[in-house]
Amino acid sequence: MEVCHEYAEPWLLNHSLRAYSWAAAYASIEDIAYDGELLYVAALLHDLALTPAFDNHALPFEEAGGHVAWVFAAGAGWGRARRDRVAEVIVLHMRDDVPAGDDPESHLLQVAVSADVSGRGLDRFPEQVKDDVVTRYPRLGFADAFLRRAEDQAERKPRCAAAALMRDGWAQRLANNPLDAPGR
Repeated sequence: MEVCHEYAEPWLLNHSLRAYSWAAAYASIEDIAYDGELLYVAALLHDLALTPAFDNHALPFEEAGGHVAWVFAAGAGWGRARRDRVAEVIVLHMRDDVPAGDDPESHLLQVAVSADVSGRGLDRFPEQVKDDVVTRYPRLGFADAFLRRAEDQAERKPRCAAAALMRDGWAQRLANNPLDAPGR
Protein backbone atom coordinates (compact mmCIF):
# COMPACT_ATOMS: atom_id res chain seq x y z
CA MET A 1 0.00 0.00 0.00
CA GLU A 2 2.92 2.32 0.73
CA VAL A 3 4.12 2.02 -2.88
CA CYS A 4 0.68 2.98 -4.19
CA HIS A 5 0.51 6.00 -1.89
CA GLU A 6 3.96 7.06 -3.04
CA TYR A 7 3.54 6.62 -6.81
CA ALA A 8 -0.16 6.66 -7.70
CA GLU A 9 -2.04 9.92 -7.85
CA PRO A 10 -5.08 9.99 -5.53
CA TRP A 11 -7.51 9.36 -8.42
CA LEU A 12 -5.52 6.27 -9.47
CA LEU A 13 -5.09 4.96 -5.93
CA ASN A 14 -8.84 5.26 -5.35
CA HIS A 15 -9.51 3.46 -8.64
CA SER A 16 -7.33 0.58 -7.47
CA LEU A 17 -9.09 0.44 -4.11
CA ARG A 18 -12.48 0.60 -5.82
CA ALA A 19 -11.37 -2.21 -8.15
CA TYR A 20 -10.67 -4.44 -5.18
CA SER A 21 -13.95 -3.40 -3.54
CA TRP A 22 -15.98 -4.16 -6.69
CA ALA A 23 -14.19 -7.49 -7.11
CA ALA A 24 -14.78 -8.58 -3.51
CA ALA A 25 -18.42 -7.48 -3.65
CA TYR A 26 -19.01 -9.32 -6.92
CA ALA A 27 -17.35 -12.46 -5.55
CA SER A 28 -19.72 -12.33 -2.60
CA ILE A 29 -22.78 -11.77 -4.81
CA GLU A 30 -21.85 -14.61 -7.17
CA ASP A 31 -20.30 -16.88 -4.51
CA ILE A 32 -16.92 -17.04 -6.27
CA ALA A 33 -14.06 -18.39 -4.17
CA TYR A 34 -10.79 -16.51 -4.69
CA ASP A 35 -7.38 -15.85 -3.18
CA GLY A 36 -7.93 -12.59 -1.29
CA GLU A 37 -4.30 -11.59 -0.94
CA LEU A 38 -3.55 -12.25 -4.61
CA LEU A 39 -6.58 -10.28 -5.76
CA TYR A 40 -5.84 -7.38 -3.41
CA VAL A 41 -2.24 -7.06 -4.59
CA ALA A 42 -3.27 -7.37 -8.25
CA ALA A 43 -5.99 -4.74 -7.81
CA LEU A 44 -3.65 -2.29 -6.08
CA LEU A 45 -0.86 -2.68 -8.64
CA HIS A 46 -2.83 -3.30 -11.85
CA ASP A 47 -2.48 0.26 -13.21
CA LEU A 48 0.77 1.32 -11.56
CA ALA A 49 2.50 1.19 -14.96
CA LEU A 50 0.33 4.15 -16.00
CA THR A 51 2.41 6.32 -13.66
CA PRO A 52 5.51 8.07 -15.02
CA ALA A 53 7.85 6.14 -12.70
CA PHE A 54 6.71 2.74 -13.98
CA ASP A 55 5.62 3.47 -17.55
CA ASN A 56 7.41 1.40 -20.18
CA HIS A 57 8.07 2.94 -23.58
CA ALA A 58 7.48 -0.32 -25.46
CA LEU A 59 5.27 -2.65 -23.42
CA PRO A 60 1.52 -2.22 -22.96
CA PHE A 61 0.82 -0.86 -19.49
CA GLU A 62 -0.82 -4.07 -18.31
CA GLU A 63 2.29 -6.09 -19.23
CA ALA A 64 4.59 -3.54 -17.62
CA GLY A 65 2.30 -3.58 -14.59
CA GLY A 66 2.56 -7.35 -14.43
CA HIS A 67 6.35 -7.04 -14.33
CA VAL A 68 6.14 -4.39 -11.60
CA ALA A 69 3.88 -6.64 -9.52
CA TRP A 70 6.21 -9.61 -10.07
CA VAL A 71 9.13 -7.60 -8.70
CA PHE A 72 7.18 -6.35 -5.68
CA ALA A 73 5.93 -9.87 -4.98
CA ALA A 74 9.51 -11.15 -5.10
CA GLY A 75 10.47 -8.48 -2.58
CA ALA A 76 7.61 -9.64 -0.37
CA GLY A 77 8.98 -13.18 -0.44
CA TRP A 78 6.34 -14.74 -2.68
CA GLY A 79 7.40 -17.90 -4.49
CA ARG A 80 7.89 -17.89 -8.25
CA ALA A 81 4.51 -19.48 -9.05
CA ARG A 82 2.66 -16.87 -6.98
CA ARG A 83 4.68 -14.03 -8.53
CA ASP A 84 3.79 -15.38 -11.97
CA ARG A 85 0.11 -15.51 -10.96
CA VAL A 86 -0.10 -11.90 -9.81
CA ALA A 87 1.54 -10.78 -13.06
CA GLU A 88 -0.85 -12.96 -15.08
CA VAL A 89 -3.92 -11.55 -13.33
CA ILE A 90 -2.80 -8.01 -14.14
CA VAL A 91 -2.10 -8.81 -17.79
CA LEU A 92 -5.40 -10.63 -18.23
CA HIS A 93 -7.48 -7.75 -16.89
CA MET A 94 -7.06 -6.11 -20.31
CA ARG A 95 -7.66 -9.25 -22.38
CA ASP A 96 -10.77 -11.14 -23.44
CA ASP A 97 -13.16 -12.21 -20.72
CA VAL A 98 -11.84 -14.96 -18.49
CA PRO A 99 -14.44 -17.35 -17.01
CA ALA A 100 -14.60 -17.38 -13.21
CA GLY A 101 -14.29 -21.16 -13.17
CA ASP A 102 -10.99 -21.02 -15.06
CA ASP A 103 -9.36 -18.12 -13.22
CA PRO A 104 -11.39 -16.44 -10.48
CA GLU A 105 -8.92 -13.65 -9.69
CA SER A 106 -8.54 -12.55 -13.33
CA HIS A 107 -12.30 -12.76 -13.83
CA LEU A 108 -12.99 -10.69 -10.72
CA LEU A 109 -10.43 -8.03 -11.65
CA GLN A 110 -11.90 -7.80 -15.18
CA VAL A 111 -15.44 -7.38 -13.85
CA ALA A 112 -14.31 -4.83 -11.28
CA VAL A 113 -12.18 -2.71 -13.61
CA SER A 114 -14.84 -2.76 -16.34
CA ALA A 115 -17.44 -1.53 -13.87
CA ASP A 116 -15.22 1.20 -12.48
CA VAL A 117 -13.77 2.46 -15.76
CA SER A 118 -16.70 2.31 -18.17
CA GLY A 119 -19.70 1.29 -16.09
CA ARG A 120 -19.89 -2.07 -17.86
CA GLY A 121 -21.71 -4.54 -15.64
CA LEU A 122 -22.66 -2.06 -12.94
CA ASP A 123 -26.15 -3.55 -12.99
CA ARG A 124 -24.63 -6.58 -11.24
CA PHE A 125 -24.20 -4.53 -8.07
CA PRO A 126 -26.91 -3.37 -5.66
CA GLU A 127 -27.29 0.42 -5.36
CA GLN A 128 -26.07 0.30 -1.76
CA VAL A 129 -22.80 -1.35 -2.83
CA LYS A 130 -22.30 1.28 -5.55
CA ASP A 131 -22.96 4.09 -3.09
CA ASP A 132 -20.67 2.58 -0.45
CA VAL A 133 -17.74 2.02 -2.82
CA VAL A 134 -17.87 5.49 -4.40
CA THR A 135 -18.38 7.19 -1.03
CA ARG A 136 -15.45 5.36 0.55
CA TYR A 137 -13.15 5.88 -2.45
CA PRO A 138 -14.30 9.00 -4.36
CA ARG A 139 -13.58 9.21 -8.07
CA LEU A 140 -11.60 12.49 -7.86
CA GLY A 141 -11.81 13.24 -11.58
CA PHE A 142 -10.96 9.65 -12.49
CA ALA A 143 -12.62 9.57 -15.93
CA ASP A 144 -10.74 12.56 -17.37
CA ALA A 145 -7.40 11.64 -15.81
CA PHE A 146 -7.64 7.98 -16.83
CA LEU A 147 -8.71 8.91 -20.36
CA ARG A 148 -5.61 11.10 -20.75
CA ARG A 149 -3.38 8.20 -19.68
CA ALA A 150 -5.18 5.75 -21.97
CA GLU A 151 -4.92 8.15 -24.92
CA ASP A 152 -1.21 8.56 -24.24
CA GLN A 153 -0.73 4.78 -24.16
CA ALA A 154 -2.72 4.37 -27.39
CA GLU A 155 -0.77 7.08 -29.18
CA ARG A 156 2.64 5.74 -28.18
CA LYS A 157 1.74 2.04 -28.45
CA PRO A 158 -0.80 1.69 -31.27
CA ARG A 159 -0.89 -2.12 -31.05
CA CYS A 160 -1.69 -2.29 -27.33
CA ALA A 161 -5.04 -3.22 -25.79
CA ALA A 162 -5.67 0.38 -24.72
CA ALA A 163 -5.29 1.51 -28.34
CA ALA A 164 -7.77 -1.12 -29.52
CA LEU A 165 -10.24 -0.01 -26.87
CA MET A 166 -9.80 3.64 -27.84
CA ARG A 167 -10.52 2.77 -31.48
CA ASP A 168 -13.62 0.89 -30.30
CA GLY A 169 -15.22 3.90 -28.58
CA TRP A 170 -13.88 3.45 -25.07
CA ALA A 171 -13.60 7.22 -24.54
CA GLN A 172 -17.35 7.60 -24.94
CA ARG A 173 -18.04 4.75 -22.53
CA LEU A 174 -15.76 6.37 -19.95
CA ALA A 175 -17.57 9.67 -20.39
CA ASN A 176 -20.95 7.99 -19.95
CA ASN A 177 -20.09 5.93 -16.87
CA PRO A 178 -23.06 6.22 -14.48
CA LEU A 179 -20.63 6.44 -11.57
CA ASP A 180 -19.70 9.92 -12.81
CA ALA A 181 -23.29 11.09 -13.31
CA PRO A 182 -24.27 14.32 -11.54
CA GLY A 183 -25.74 13.62 -8.14
CA ARG A 184 -23.87 10.36 -7.64
